[in-house]
Amino acid sequence: MLDWSETIEESPSELILTPPPVKEISDTTGLGKIARGAARVRVDDKAMINCRADVNQLLPLKYRWAWEKYLSGCSNHWMPTEISMQADIALWKSTDGLTADERRAIKRNLGFFAASESLVANNIVLAIYRHLTNPECRQYLLRQAFEEAVHTHTFQYIVESLSLDEGELFNMYREVPSITEKAAWAIQYTQHLSDPTFVTGTAAADRAFLRDLIAFYVVFEGMWFYTGFAQILSLGRRNKMTGIAEQYQYILRDESIHLNFGIDVINQIRIENPHLWSDAFQQEVRSMLRSAAELEAAYGRDTMPNGFLGLSAGLCEQYMHFIANRRCSQLGLEPVFPPSGNPFSWMSEAMDLKKEKNFFETRVIEYQSGGSLAWD
Repeated sequence: MLDWSETIEESPSELILTPPPVKEISDTTGLGKIARGAARVRVDDKAMINCRADVNQLLPLKYRWAWEKYLSGCSNHWMPTEISMQADIALWKSTDGLTADERRAIKRNLGFFAASESLVANNIVLAIYRHLTNPECRQYLLRQAFEEAVHTHTFQYIVESLSLDEGELFNMYREVPSITEKAAWAIQYTQHLSDPTFVTGTAAADRAFLRDLIAFYVVFEGMWFYTGFAQILSLGRRNKMTGIAEQYQYILRDESIHLNFGIDVINQIRIENPHLWSDAFQQEVRSMLRSAAELEAAYGRDTMPNGFLGLSAGLCEQYMHFIANRRCSQLGLEPVFPPSGNPFSWMSEAMDLKKEKNFFETRVIEYQSGGSLAWD
């Protein structure tokens, strides 16, 4: 079985229990009028949502785990154009290098991810950043938003390199039912964005925000991306589409931090607002994870109707049951599926790029030097 300690960073053991102080809520956007002569921010003034402290003041840090994830994200910096696509281009153009089933899986995979990264980025910028009222968490969100842009850039780079039909790939989320159903499921959890008056501060609104976090961090990034990772990395293990596989390794490394940040945020909100985590809400979350796993199983059957060496829709469904139960455990919930083994234990190796290569020695780098830049 997969040793999740290799792939999933443990949640912080020192989650803060301090509730927000009882006093009038000040501006939570950071763009309000300056409160002249206001008292300096104390650690105990900070909170995940409905914060009473000045959100422009990063220090003193309250949630050091959020800051550490920001630093980790910066350390993981990469760009897709640093990775050669020459072998992939040659293989894609060859007549017998890939089977029809492999080509179908690759194109469906790219079609799902091409729009998904933008959906996640929109949710970060338009919803999560606005309502997550802690500056160190917002610092990480800024890094994550950039990474989502890099991931979108990755799929543009792949589509362009392989001379694929960009209209076909980037519109699959509208035209391919198994992808459309997942996108529609995700979008329903941001419907409150259409209401410019939406604010947190009530139990109903806070639960809506928490539900949004679970949908995007736990399901979208923490479940649905993993079938795609397994498909492409499985091809890479067989020395097929190695450029795309390498890029997916870096995306997987980013997404692992995104997932763990989201779970830590969700669990911290639970601790600070225990009334939100009612029995009814817990059952709703479990139902979300179950339905999400079922949608992913349908996506697996669509992308791999016949499967290919080492991979099948049935194995991907088993993997999704394993992942769903793991996510339940991370949120302190009962599992939604009977215990299931992990059919892709090799995925843990994909997380550790250092086992196979030195990342900085394999990238194709063409940076401009300071002397060649035009400063006028």
